[in-house]
Amino acid sequence: MTPEQLALAIRAALQDAVDAGDLQVDVPDTVRVERPRSRAHGDWSTNIALQLAKRAGVPPRELATVLADRLAAVGGIKAVDIAGPGFLNITFEAASAGELARTIVEAGTAYGTNEAEAGHVINLEFVSANPTGPLHIGHTRWAALGDALRRLLTASGAEVTAEYYVNDAGAQMDRFAASVLAAARNEPTPEDGYPGAYVTALGEAVLAERPDLTTLPADQALRVTREIASRHQLADIREVLEAFGVHFDVWFSEKSLHDSGAVQDAVARLRQQGHVFEFEGGTWLRTTEFGDDKDRVLVRAGGEPTYFASDAAYYLSKKDRGFTEKVYLLGADHHGYVGRLKAIAACAGDDPETNIEVLIGQLINISGERMGKRRGNAIYMRELLEWIGSDAVRYTLARYPADSPLSLNGEDLRRQTNDNPVFYVQYAHARTCNVARLAGEDGVSRSDGFDPALLTHETESALLAALGDFPRIVAQAATLREPHRVARYLEALAARFHKWYDECRVRPVNADEEITDLHRTRLWLNDATRTVLASGLDLLGVSAPERI
Repeated sequence: MTPEQLALAIRAALQDAVDAGDLQVDVPDTVRVERPRSRAHGDWSTNIALQLAKRAGVPPRELATVLADRLAAVGGIKAVDIAGPGFLNITFEAASAGELARTIVEAGTAYGTNEAEAGHVINLEFVSANPTGPLHIGHTRWAALGDALRRLLTASGAEVTAEYYVNDAGAQMDRFAASVLAAARNEPTPEDGYPGAYVTALGEAVLAERPDLTTLPADQALRVTREIASRHQLADIREVLEAFGVHFDVWFSEKSLHDSGAVQDAVARLRQQGHVFEFEGGTWLRTTEFGDDKDRVLVRAGGEPTYFASDAAYYLSKKDRGFTEKVYLLGADHHGYVGRLKAIAACAGDDPETNIEVLIGQLINISGERMGKRRGNAIYMRELLEWIGSDAVRYTLARYPADSPLSLNGEDLRRQTNDNPVFYVQYAHARTCNVARLAGEDGVSRSDGFDPALLTHETESALLAALGDFPRIVAQAATLREPHRVARYLEALAARFHKWYDECRVRPVNADEEITDLHRTRLWLNDATRTVLASGLDLLGVSAPERI
């Protein structure tokens, strides 16, 4: 019996009690079950009696007794105990618990998928770095977290579009173009420009495409440089993200908002909503009505749209494209954006509590020896991947809550020891593959038998309990936007597997030992663990090696 099947059984017991007249209460659509803190309290627990007691007009323990009597008769349930004020602690029969191993193996990659986010249509925007230089370690953190969140939301039934907002308009692009042009002409970097070897390389790339660059009029040279350099830099960004295993469905250009008239249209639409006003020659949005600390300028007195106007136009674009939920993943220096983005949503007629969500990440630094070059205190993503490797970087960055500042040691992440969490989990997966490989050589085959009642060892009960928790962990991580829950779960699962491996044999000890259904059934459990480890790692964008 799976946790989902148990939840359905509890709901059915509730419905049966209502139909029989033993209870008078509306039966909820879903019932939640969770692991007790102590295994001595059973396999699963539910507080449904406490939740419904007031509405049913009976004490919680009385309601729990009504349910316990019915649940005790359900096949696969060994015992139902009432604890404390009305908790139901449920223990499965060994065969019922062990059946989960076959369920997982037969479900394959579908095990763990759920419907917690079904019906949600989400635009998930992350990274969105200016195409004025290579992606650095801060962008790397959002790439790892954002892509893991995309995978989790999709696994939980949401319709997700991953989007990269290319900030290719405005003053920063002018400074970038001027810097590259200066490099191409072998001139000093402008005072407010972008330094670095990559700018020199871009200057050489522009000259390669336009040898006449140095003879063009200044304005034309700047336009040409801007177009070619930004194209090359964006290509570099896309290439390194793909190498990191991060794919975006949409690359949305800020410049296209200006070129298409969408910025001006956004101002007009917000004016129709009644939130735009004129002040000192400029056009403003009255965002203070929706919790912002001050009203925001949309168009300056000289007629130039602000970045805020672009933000408003971009939000409306997402709304027009059918995204009822817009999730923004922003860096540590963007706390001020939360209020203004929610104010834009409200001014556009949306509910800022449901139609927009802004997640803020914290800073990260890595110490230790490394390959590649530092630019100030920045480490570029490409160098980071060459130094540490994609798997270690992705797993480590997904392992911590986004709002936790990180200080990591790169050499620690490279070590293949059990102290390195990514190696510990990947090694567990590789070990399951090795067990299956060697068992096959010894003639142990799953197809020859399966008796879940034989999985009675305490380490087997613990391992099955962890495996049964996987769908809940995936759903919870998606709903709470916390991929780190999956990483921590995988480490706990790996620990239980390693303990089981030390205590229980899948293969015969020697050539004279008879192969029995216990060996075969344990192979099912081994392979179920392999399935969940591989699925969990994939949700984090990390590979599941078969050999280490």
